[in-house]
Amino acid sequence: MTTNPHSWSGHLRGLGRLAAEATLGVTEIVESAHATIAAAPGPLDPPASGKARGISRVVYGSVRGVTRLAGGGLDAALAGLAPVLGELPPSPRREALVAALNGVLGDHLEATGNPLAIRMRLRRHGKDLSFGRFEGPEGARGSSRRIVLLVHGLCMDDAGWSREGHDHGAALERDLGLEAVHVVYNTGRHVSENGRSLAETLEAFVRGAGVLPAEISIVAHSMGGLVVRSALAAGARAGHAWPALVRAVVSLGTPHHGAPAERLGHLAQAALGVSPYARPFARLGKVRSAGITDLRHGNVLDDDWAGHDRFARHGDARVPVPLPRGVAFFAVAGTTSSVPGALGTRIAGDGLVPVASALGHHRDPELTLAFAPGRTWIAPGPAPPALLASRAVYERIRQWLDDGGAGGPAAPASPGDRA
Repeated sequence: MTTNPHSWSGHLRGLGRLAAEATLGVTEIVESAHATIAAAPGPLDPPASGKARGISRVVYGSVRGVTRLAGGGLDAALAGLAPVLGELPPSPRREALVAALNGVLGDHLEATGNPLAIRMRLRRHGKDLSFGRFEGPEGARGSSRRIVLLVHGLCMDDAGWSREGHDHGAALERDLGLEAVHVVYNTGRHVSENGRSLAETLEAFVRGAGVLPAEISIVAHSMGGLVVRSALAAGARAGHAWPALVRAVVSLGTPHHGAPAERLGHLAQAALGVSPYARPFARLGKVRSAGITDLRHGNVLDDDWAGHDRFARHGDARVPVPLPRGVAFFAVAGTTSSVPGALGTRIAGDGLVPVASALGHHRDPELTLAFAPGRTWIAPGPAPPALLASRAVYERIRQWLDDGGAGGPAAPASPGDRA
């Protein structure tokens, strides 16, 4: 029986499978630790075989067998309830949980065919979009349509744009007459995989409109900015029509050159691997999805990760991807400092993404992103989620996307601006 992956029953089946897999994984870690302790290796000796012996081996095997049997039975039972459970209305909390799980485990969910895996799609007003079959806020269609595409960040979905009674997309629709369209995607996949999917989705979208829209503006938060840059590169390689329609791109707190939090996670995992007694627990560090490990340096292309063990220690080997010509690119960096330009602001940024990374600065000139003067801004004070709720950030976006921003001369620099 086929289950709608976005239904309540689909989510329950996905969670059941995930619970069974988690139990098997924990069992493997415990057995490996048990085997290591029994072998009593030296502090720096190679690890033991990872398999217990004697009666202990039988016990661990029994746990695995029962878990697989119970997991299969639960999956079959939930599949039988699909006609009933699938009718329950979607829940914002449930959707937020699924988005978070996709951020952490999305590549695994996709590889195992788990119903929790999110497929990329476009949404408007919380509903999946049927290409070419909807109208904008003023009934605009075809060549008169001006679209603003909103691309969320790690562990988020389209509902995450609404913060403290404010939504950048809804406000741009109200103030500038733009047609707000949200991208929903599995943030645990590689950024480059999502970039290709977004390029293909947007090509189908603009072709399905019958007449190409007049223009597309993009506002991307966090990881979304990397996905957009990857999509533009993929679309250009494929000869797609949609990249030529892109007028402006605004990135909010995007780790263009990586995020220290992922680098610290990588170091912690490596440290656990030094001792044979801690090495079994280093596997927990490998739960991190491909999307998360891409944030170590800000990967946007397949070549940035293909052929590498993403959990191994290696330097920044990215292929330079300059900002494409003909598109007005803007960047906002969040900070935890109330004083623009302060040393802490320049180094720490918003606590997750350093200012230099968010504004595209890099010690290697080939990797530096050449944002034009007046098209970057350091927003003092807000923590990362507040970039989505801040009225000051919204006013900067509105200014840039208005005719006096992206369409006209570059906006004059303010004390918080950095070229």
